[in-house]
This record gives sequence, C-alpha cells and structure tokens, in this order.
Amino acid sequence: MRSSNPVFSRRGFSRDNGYAGFNTAQQPQAGGNPYAQAPTNPYATNPYAQQDTQQGAPQAPARSGVMTIDDVVTRTAITLGTVVAGAVVAWLALPVDAANIGKSYGIAIGAALIAFVLAMVQSFKRRPTPALILGYAAFEGIFLGVISSAVTTYVSAGAVPQAVLGTMAVFAGVLIAYKTRLIRVNRRFTGFVMAAAIGFMLLMLVNLLFSAIGGGDGLGFRSGGLGILFGIIGIVLGACFLAIDFKQVEDGITYGAPREESWLAAFGLTMTLVWIYMEALRLISILQGND
Repeated sequence: MRSSNPVFSRRGFSRDNGYAGFNTAQQPQAGGNPYAQAPTNPYATNPYAQQDTQQGAPQAPARSGVMTIDDVVTRTAITLGTVVAGAVVAWLALPVDAANIGKSYGIAIGAALIAFVLAMVQSFKRRPTPALILGYAAFEGIFLGVISSAVTTYVSAGAVPQAVLGTMAVFAGVLIAYKTRLIRVNRRFTGFVMAAAIGFMLLMLVNLLFSAIGGGDGLGFRSGGLGILFGIIGIVLGACFLAIDFKQVEDGITYGAPREESWLAAFGLTMTLVWIYMEALRLISILQGND
C-alpha cells in the first residue's frame, strides 16, 4: 500500500507489505514464529544509520548526517513561511475588487497550476530538491492569498483568522492524539483513509463536472447542509493524513533516514496543512454565508 502523501511514496517513506513506514522481509526471529515478519531498514546503506542486525530492531542514530526532528521542524517552518510570504504578497499586490478580480483570479489559477506541476515533479524525483519544494510553496501561497482575500472581501472578514486557528487546532490535536497513542497508524487505518479520500475526491470531481455543465454548485456538495457535511469530512480526512505523515516522519527518524529526507517531510506536511486550511476556509465560508 502506497503512502497517502505522494512525496512519501518512495524508498523508506513507503507503506508496502503492511509494516507502517517501511518494507518488511521474511526473517526468522529467535523464540518466535519462523514465519513472522521483521522490519528491514530501507536506509541500511546509509553509513550514519545504525540497527541491531540480530534482532532487526531500529536504534536511534548516534552520528550526524541523519534526519532529526529538528531538521523536520526547521524545514517545515521554512516551507510554511514561504507559503505565508507568497500569500501576503498576493493579498497586497492582487486585489479582488471589481476592477481587478478577473486578473487576480487568473493569476491565482495560473499559480495553482504551476504549484501542482512543481509538486508532481518533486513527487516523482528520487531526491528532494529544495528549489522545487520552495517554488511549490511560493506559488501555492499566491493562490491561497488571492482566495483568502476574496473570502475576506465577499464573505466574512473573520473567515481567514478562523481558518488559520482551526488549522493550528487540528495540527495540535492530531499531534497530541498521535503522541499519546489515541491514534494508531497501521495498515488498516491507512487503507481506510486512502479509500475514503479516493471516494471524497471522486465525488468532488463529479460535483465540479455537474457545476461546469449546469452551473451553480452542481450536486450541492459545496453549499448548504451537504456542503457543511463534506467540509467536515474534508477536515477529518486532512487530520488522518496528518497522523499518517507523523508516523512516516517518526519511522524515517527511527531508521536513520538521510538528513535531506527532511525536505520531503516538510513538503508532505505542508501539503497536508494546506489541504486542512482550504477545507476549513471553505466550511467557514459556507457557515458565514448562511448567516
């Protein structure tokens, strides 16, 4: 089973053969079932990674050159900071008033397409490229800045701060739940989330198609009661993706992934947080618009 996040679906950040985060191999274990599966370190060729080869149990790396939580936090802060900077620039330079809304929307759509292309290019590269990741963050920020400005102007002045606070609350809540093991990320959990996400995206595509053909909101998945329900579902799915991201980052650190992999971790976490923010902003827009 592949990762929910395309940037993790490679090498150690895969979820194949049922062992969370890493591939498994048929290895007998002393005093246990000879057919039991023991984890194999995908970073065994990394000279900085250490592992108990007799038991197959990972140990914390003792040397430099491996990914640490500080690396992930630093690079995630840089990537998210680039998103915020792009959003601020777009908010100030691309007004959504009557005279400029068409131009601003056009630039926002173009920025979103560029961000998508950069994300896909990075997702299929074997090594992280900081320039691609930061480029994605900058163009994604431009898109978010225009959309957020439009919501503030035409829906509610408080929608954006509420969406930001909501995203932060989801992040903190999932992190606490994950660290206290209230959320346990395993193969079944990942499979359920992936199936739900595929169904969610298919419904959104069908709704978009009907909207393009018939106008309005298509099947009504983005307005009224159904819109509120699907907004909540979108946020819950984002929270589940976040838990899977935490698990994959934890596994990468435990197994001694190279330090450069922290850029991929930052990339994946940023995409998940952008997803949660967009769903939160959409949900708040529906609720404020119904007032």
